[in-house]
Amino acid sequence: MTELRVDTYGEGQPRRLLLVHGLFGQARNFGSLARRLADRFEVTVPDLRNHGRSPWTESHGYPDLAADLEPLAGGAVLGHSMGGKAAMWLALTRPEAVERLIVADMAPVDYGGTTHPMLEAMAALDPAQPSRAAAREKLEAPEELKDFLLQSLDLGAGQWLVNLGTLRRDMPKILGWPPIEMRYEGPALFLSGAESDYVRPEHREDITRLFPAARFARIPGAGHFLHAEKPREFEAAVRTFLDG
Repeated sequence: MTELRVDTYGEGQPRRLLLVHGLFGQARNFGSLARRLADRFEVTVPDLRNHGRSPWTESHGYPDLAADLEPLAGGAVLGHSMGGKAAMWLALTRPEAVERLIVADMAPVDYGGTTHPMLEAMAALDPAQPSRAAAREKLEAPEELKDFLLQSLDLGAGQWLVNLGTLRRDMPKILGWPPIEMRYEGPALFLSGAESDYVRPEHREDITRLFPAARFARIPGAGHFLHAEKPREFEAAVRTFLDG
């Protein structure tokens, strides 16, 4: 278990919510949502291991990530993408720590592959850049993802705030999904972007096998980064489910 760096909002609120970011993300990605939800919840938002200001480690599998998250849980848990898989693993293996589960644009399946194009783009960029504009110009990634990826570039230190070495080695684990026979019987919402193909019709059988109380919803006009692309609609769906 690795002790994670966390941000906390709405400290002292009676209900608890843990927000878990995705691959190459940081706690700050959920900052706006966390501040708004702090009117009703004590919201905890960690940097996952090998991301942001949390420790770097030699492993990055879902049992590892879930073990890191367990001390921070105890209420509702929302995870996006890789964070969604970590949240699912936590719910399946420690159901007493998860009152309600929200999985944003992810399924408990093996997506295949051994590498990730965004990781390779980051690894190819020398982090010692004179400016963020220069880094943005040189980063070989889709325009719509450059600013997101460059949030993890510490220009002052000339280094990435992402452990590219461990992530590259463990990318098959990140893209995959370990075999598991446990089930989470609690309320679960699988919230997807209507323009994303991460949660497909053929994945529903895998989801409902592990999460028999699963409900499904899609946000029109949103892709994989649905919480950033449609923040108000995402917040509304989250609130509705948490109040259910």
